Amino acid sequence: MEQAPKIAIIGLGYVGLPLAVALAKHFPVTGYDIEQRRLAELASGHDRTGEIDAARLKASALALTGDAARLKGQDLYIITVPTPVDARNEPDLSAVESAALTVGGAMTNGAIVVLESTVYPGVTERVCGPILERASGLRAGVDFFLGYSPERINPGDREHTVERIVKVVAGQTPDVTETLAHVYGALNGGKIFRAHSIRAAEAAKAIENAQRDINIAFINEVAGIVGRMGLSIYDVLDAAGTKWNFLPFSPGLVGGHCIGVDPYYLARAARAVGIEPQVILSGRRINDEMAVHLAERIDAALARKGARILVLGLTFKENVPDLRNSKVADLVRALLERGHGVSVHDPLADAGEARTHYGIRLMPKLAGAPPFDAVVAAVPHQAYRALDAAELAALVEPNGLVADIKGIWRGLALPPSLRRWTL
Repeated sequence: MEQAPKIAIIGLGYVGLPLAVALAKHFPVTGYDIEQRRLAELASGHDRTGEIDAARLKASALALTGDAARLKGQDLYIITVPTPVDARNEPDLSAVESAALTVGGAMTNGAIVVLESTVYPGVTERVCGPILERASGLRAGVDFFLGYSPERINPGDREHTVERIVKVVAGQTPDVTETLAHVYGALNGGKIFRAHSIRAAEAAKAIENAQRDINIAFINEVAGIVGRMGLSIYDVLDAAGTKWNFLPFSPGLVGGHCIGVDPYYLARAARAVGIEPQVILSGRRINDEMAVHLAERIDAALARKGARILVLGLTFKENVPDLRNSKVADLVRALLERGHGVSVHDPLADAGEARTHYGIRLMPKLAGAPPFDAVVAAVPHQAYRALDAAELAALVEPNGLVADIKGIWRGLALPPSLRRWTL
């Protein structure tokens, strides 16, 4: 592509929007999404994910559309749609397949189609490629070309943004790889790694989050062990962390659209070549069971049934509004199953989404709420970290329990009338 390529981003969520805004500084970019509410919000300057602020969004040259006809004639199509798992924890590629069908109906000879969504090795060429061929009447590797560049967006992370991280790229041909290196390099200062192949790049993405999942699972398992010994995992980690090569992972609930999902894609790839994964799924099982383990520990610490419990936080991680695959919902369910009443507060989560996805009605505010028998710090939002001892004590009945899952209040000197529990 001798001239600046015209680029279409398919999917404007946590991954697609930051990428589209960054690329729009250098190339003509059209952002496409099927959700009209999302498009209307972005057009007004509001990004509900919190990744792009209003000033930056309004200043962007990004063109927004929900009309597939406006995708015709683009040089480069980048697909950034979700890849979740289904009820059986099997990869759900329906969004990718739908996006490929849309792109196939719009692209013309010479186009490049890049997948950024997390998949198992082979999806770009063996799943997307045939769909694109059927929809376009063109031949992959001859009339149009495929590429893969795994997304590495970390929601809420203002340091490792798409403009600052190394981008892995792989094309169907060396020329395609170089085109992708040029395009992505324009937004991140040339920090590009050229993967050996599309399948190698797909596999690299699959193992990145699986590795993190396994490490957190190890710490979660150790937390259960030392807890039985009457020790806090945080006291143990403080000591162990003084060794120069100790890896700084912490315990907790592991959800979200990446770490809680990607290992199942890797497991799918393993089974496809006749290997039953052991370590990968063992780590996933430990992390999936963590919500029940925490409910059991909190229930034991309460030593009574029918307690009124306030759970602070519902999103899948701190300081983001993302509710996808939140394991806090599992914790709430497990506490309810043990006979307790549970109220939930989260200053960042959308109340409508919480009701729709989990059947949970969020408390609108903490101020003025009657004290509870227990307060559980489930998500370490900055608003909860900032609570002082008096504010926290006002939320709890005398002799009530402060259950600090993430250890965010370890430094607070709480009144002696309150009981404290942490992992």
